[in-house]
Amino acid sequence: MEKALWYLLTATRGGENRARIINQLSDRPMNANELADELDVGYKTIRHHMELLTEHDVVEPGDSDYAKLYFLTDTFEHHRDTFEEILERID
Repeated sequence: MEKALWYLLTATRGGENRARIINQLSDRPMNANELADELDVGYKTIRHHMELLTEHDVVEPGDSDYAKLYFLTDTFEHHRDTFEEILERID
């Protein structure tokens, strides 16, 4: 997970938006439309980031297909300190 977080947040374009998404989801689960509105980012961009974050086990979608909520995974929560460390280093 540590390598995945470093990759997702620092080694590719979009790392800043992915960090913002993770921070939003730390407050409460949200769907892609809510994230797009809150972060002032296009819906398609959010969907792209959500696919990457899901693929790397950072977020997981809920069961509903309509207005699917995204949650941070337990795996991510076990590595939250790494996320916080990365944010400190890139600020």
